[in-house]
Amino acid sequence: MTRILTASAAALAAALAAMTIPTAARAQYVGPSTVPAVTVQALKDTGKDDQQAVLRGKILGSTGHDRYKFADGTGEMTVKIKPALWPAGQKVSETTTVELVGEYDKELIGESHFDVKAIRLP
Repeated sequence: MTRILTASAAALAAALAAMTIPTAARAQYVGPSTVPAVTVQALKDTGKDDQQAVLRGKILGSTGHDRYKFADGTGEMTVKIKPALWPAGQKVSETTTVELVGEYDKELIGESHFDVKAIRLP
């Protein structure tokens, strides 16, 4: 009976450890890319729907529902960031320079936004 309880406790501990490792240690590619870095103004002026891009600037604040106000010195834009994309264990504030990798969601009616696929802290 003691062996069964010990084995069960060990299996439970291993399962819990396996569940917590992916959130604590996320890897991300930081090498070269063919996706061009652009400015907010360039996306607003000539960006196409679903255009892949990299934005560099600062996240000024949350506007609710996974949406944030982003600025890069040429203008401001709404960016959509899912909670799982935030860098684990690293704080991001309005003074932190970030690199956002994603695609431009150009709307015919309403406000266009940038759909973030990855956040890098250069």
